[in-house]
Amino acid sequence: MAKDQMTPIERLTAYSQGKSVDRLPCVPIVGNTAARVIGVKVSELPVSGKLLAEAQIAAYRRFGYDIIRIFTDLYGQAEAMGAAIRYPKDETAYLDQPALADISQIDRLSPADPYRDGNLPHQLEAMKIAVAEVGKEVVVTGALTCPFTNASFLIGAETLTRLVAKNPEAVHRLCRLSLETSLNYAKAIIDIGCTPSLTDPMSSATIISPKKFEEFSYPYLKQLIDYIHSRGKSVTLHICGKTAKIWELMANAGADCISIDNAASLTEAKGKVGNRLRLMGNVKPSEVMLQGSLSDVRLAVLSGVREAYDNPRGYIVASGCSLPTETPFANIAAMLDAVREIGYPITEEKLNYLEQRWSE
Repeated sequence: MAKDQMTPIERLTAYSQGKSVDRLPCVPIVGNTAARVIGVKVSELPVSGKLLAEAQIAAYRRFGYDIIRIFTDLYGQAEAMGAAIRYPKDETAYLDQPALADISQIDRLSPADPYRDGNLPHQLEAMKIAVAEVGKEVVVTGALTCPFTNASFLIGAETLTRLVAKNPEAVHRLCRLSLETSLNYAKAIIDIGCTPSLTDPMSSATIISPKKFEEFSYPYLKQLIDYIHSRGKSVTLHICGKTAKIWELMANAGADCISIDNAASLTEAKGKVGNRLRLMGNVKPSEVMLQGSLSDVRLAVLSGVREAYDNPRGYIVASGCSLPTETPFANIAAMLDAVREIGYPITEEKLNYLEQRWSE
């Protein structure tokens, strides 16, 4: 790994203040690929805070990216509320059974205690270890699933979408319960010294309409973000898929940075909300980071930089979503190396020169 001139915290702080930096911030969103870095099975991470911390710290030290995200899967909060999660030996977990078989059972649900329920205590332990070990040089975040998406894991995604039309009050009850769990977890994450990193894939315009997002997701998302802001933390929000029609609402909810999926356009986002929030994204996780060549990775990074380096509120080079577990280490390193070679400040002349060289 090439030696950077600044630590990630120094870089992000200076960049946010409009001061000189050595390069743009860069975050390949490393999830369970971290298991490969230390040679363990994916299923070992959710049940061991020590192992999860070791994996994420080792990945950070190997590649030198700018934010550590403690993350294994999206289901931690739902599992803590009663959902059944399946943990294949060496693959990412998936939802086996929702917490409820029918909405009539909703009175059985209660908000989760992140210090006691499910695997949330292991996640918190990992955050605590990471903060103690590297928190003075790099921001450590904890992945938090937003209320509407968590509600889908409590009742099942198909059932939730039917309830949106047929029983909206039940959806609101599920979201309120999910919000209580989210607030409990956000408090625990912040108390440890971490920053919550918000993920809300079910709120994608690919899945629900912007109108339904505004009715069922937005109110709870805003309350969650308001709380995180009240604790002095900024908010990065990732919603998968096509999100152009809800960018304004994401900004209104208070997001300080939005993580753009590769299905969306950085150029369009810059034009619509770039004066309100920072952009992050959107190198393709599968087509480029998993399957592409080193040249493909470099050119994808350059393309994103060309689109968004002049965003008024700043830009973080990143993958469009969490990296697939089997993403080659060489491709992750190539993303960081490309950002280092592009350097800062950025000029069109240098981008043109590197594009020609990397295309050969």
